[in-house]
Amino acid sequence: MRVFANPVGSGSLWFDNLTTADGTPVAYDPQARAFLPMPPFCANRDVIGCNWIAPEQGAFCRSCAMTALAPDPSIHNAMPNWAQTEAAKRWALDNLGRWHWFRPEDPGARPVFHMLAEGPTPVPMGHAQGVVTISVAEADPVLRTTRREALEEPYRTMIGHMRHEIAHMLWWRLSLREDFLDAFRAMFGDERISYPGALQHHYENGPPQDWKHYYLTSYASAHPHEDWAETTAHLLHLTDLTDSFVAGGLTSPQVPGTNWDPYTEPDAQRLIHIAASIAVGVNHVNRSMGLEDLYPFVLSDFARHKLSFVHDWLRRGAQGL
Repeated sequence: MRVFANPVGSGSLWFDNLTTADGTPVAYDPQARAFLPMPPFCANRDVIGCNWIAPEQGAFCRSCAMTALAPDPSIHNAMPNWAQTEAAKRWALDNLGRWHWFRPEDPGARPVFHMLAEGPTPVPMGHAQGVVTISVAEADPVLRTTRREALEEPYRTMIGHMRHEIAHMLWWRLSLREDFLDAFRAMFGDERISYPGALQHHYENGPPQDWKHYYLTSYASAHPHEDWAETTAHLLHLTDLTDSFVAGGLTSPQVPGTNWDPYTEPDAQRLIHIAASIAVGVNHVNRSMGLEDLYPFVLSDFARHKLSFVHDWLRRGAQGL
């Protein structure tokens, strides 16, 4: 993610800012990729702290307009959890916008979001026919950590959920192209095998013993759909991790230069190599503070080939190139 210029003075702004350091209200314009010091602000600004501009006064911003179902405000912590969930959605959408996904120039369908709070029964997250369902309860760090440990996952965040579930929607968009399906099946396998059956087998028997040789995560081994979603989420992790590193003014021998933009890098293997090198370094920094690794994954050769495949399709797919 970029670091943004202050439109009314000195200093910088971060992606989630609602005001400048001196208290001047600002809002992010996702089309211009810049902050503006003037309305119209999103109608959800005072409700959940949305900091994007709207097309007109009283309207929702581009991101909030994609939310068709909002959580029940009577459920405990639903509103603060929803605010954090929408913030993660805005981040993921802006990442994908760097490759033209879901912007005005994208001729395809946009995702529709159902943001649901959890009562006594957990909300299953997923995607179906362009609709992305998200449990806003996962914004709670205690619940999220409990589930991460129960599932023996090395990483679980709301932005990770967003990238994973939107990845399913991206596959749905791309699957309308016959050339994509043929290439996808050659790389990931035939997604027409039973999805419920594959998941049941995964949860009952676990991943194959050699899964680390072929997949980024154990869950990716469950079905080609999940392999795609996990790989796509990881491509977004690695690309934005690298972009944020460069935007923050940090340097590394692997980074080509101060003006290098990971989102415009055409060579996927070059991007992946640089991102992995940065991740290893930041993991080392985290350990100095007793924190978990920022990116606790190992990229096998097979995983790198899959990441390259996703990179190619995400860079050209939104506009049908």
